[in-house]
Amino acid sequence: MANAKKELLNAVKDTAKIKCASIRYGSWEDEVSQKILKLNHSEEDYNEFLNSLDFTYDDGYGGQELYGTVWLEDGTWLSRGEYDGSEWWEHNVLPAIPTECL
Repeated sequence: MANAKKELLNAVKDTAKIKCASIRYGSWEDEVSQKILKLNHSEEDYNEFLNSLDFTYDDGYGGQELYGTVWLEDGTWLSRGEYDGSEWWEHNVLPAIPTECL
């Protein structure tokens, strides 16, 4: 079991601040809940968004329950990784442009 808020904060602790986010929670058989943090959000909006993620979900094997993308201020982003129902946040960085494309 994992806490969605703690997991997200742990994923961004060594990176830039959250710019905006769209996170969905629910299994294929349940109603899906969506949590949004818009661009140019206030501190109050940010705290409300984080508090909306303060729930426990099953991040182990089985069906995926947490989906979404989190855009960061430094131009990188987080996306959900999943294998056989085991879930995690993946930090994505734009690859360098190869010399043959310059």
